[in-house]
Amino acid sequence: MKRLRKRLAGVLAGVLVLAGCSDGGFNGLYSTPLPGGPDVGDHPYHVTALFTDVLDLVPQANVKVNDVAVGRIDRIALTPDTRSALVSMTVNGDVQLPANAHAELRQSSLLGEKFVQLSAPTAEKPAGKLADGAQIPLGRTNRNPEIEEVLGALSLLLNGGGVDQLQNISHELNDALSGNEPQMRALLSRVDELATQLDGHKGEILRAIDGLDKLSTTLVGQKQNLATALDKLAPGLKIVADQRDQLVGMLNALNKLSGVAVDTVNRSRDQLVANLKALEPTLRQLSAAGQDLPNALRILLTYPFPDYAGNVIKGDYANVDARINLDLDKLVQNFTNSSQPPFQLPTPSTSGAAPPVAGQGMPELPLPLPNTPATGGAKPGYGGVLGGLLGGLVGGG
Repeated sequence: MKRLRKRLAGVLAGVLVLAGCSDGGFNGLYSTPLPGGPDVGDHPYHVTALFTDVLDLVPQANVKVNDVAVGRIDRIALTPDTRSALVSMTVNGDVQLPANAHAELRQSSLLGEKFVQLSAPTAEKPAGKLADGAQIPLGRTNRNPEIEEVLGALSLLLNGGGVDQLQNISHELNDALSGNEPQMRALLSRVDELATQLDGHKGEILRAIDGLDKLSTTLVGQKQNLATALDKLAPGLKIVADQRDQLVGMLNALNKLSGVAVDTVNRSRDQLVANLKALEPTLRQLSAAGQDLPNALRILLTYPFPDYAGNVIKGDYANVDARINLDLDKLVQNFTNSSQPPFQLPTPSTSGAAPPVAGQGMPELPLPLPNTPATGGAKPGYGGVLGGLLGGLVGGG
């Protein structure tokens, strides 16, 4: 019997020594799997989460998804900066969670154990997949308030929150409402009508708020321009202030002018109406003329010639548009059919008379040369020669 007691004491001492040699006191017996724990499957994955406060969470606590145990807490340690707690968890490999999953520290009952609840985000769209080695940052972790914190806040409210003033407030309300029941009833009815009308215009109110939001965004974007405009507005205001007397005088004169104009219009109203009625037939005929009037105005400057004459007549000279055909077959045919020879030299005079001029023994040039004076004739002695040559080139006879 004594030997059995010694053995039990030795085993107990060994267990205590192993527990004392554990890392930070969180392994040891905590690392021993508990019977009836959550099933993590054959291929679990490991994730970590950062918490600002883990309260009395211990290893081997449950990890739940939708209140179903799907894993366990392996280890709890401080981060190197000692500002947060790092919780290591093992999760069943069959549980699929998004990469932006949230972790929340909860309590199973009022005095129950703590556990970590994993869930998909609600304020944002789930993305990716929570994989092995992933870490949930502080921004996606939270914890529920403790019962001690709730009771402490209630105690603070009851002891120093001014609850004793509720009786005074109730008495003051009774004194203010006593004898004014009809007015208060009418006020509540109007408030109800106002709330109903506001609810009916909810869409317009929301659009107005959105418009104000866009306007404020635009103003923020133009903040520097607005500041510059306000800084440069002072000199302009000073000039306006210095010219205040002139502006007032101008406005007074404008007021008098408007009075005179109104009186003039009133006095000449009948004549003005008669003139407008007399002008009506003329306007009708102008409208009926349509496009004819602009077309007629086009040849006003070139009458009696068409408007194209402006491209030909340049001052006291006239230009000619000619198409020259250098096809030899056409040239030969034109020379053959021409009534004048292609070259005709002037006949020498035997009587000592003056050389013949245009129209006297020598035919004139049938086509005017470029830049030839519009009022003069062709130069004497060359009309027949150039006439026959140009006639062949341009296709004339």
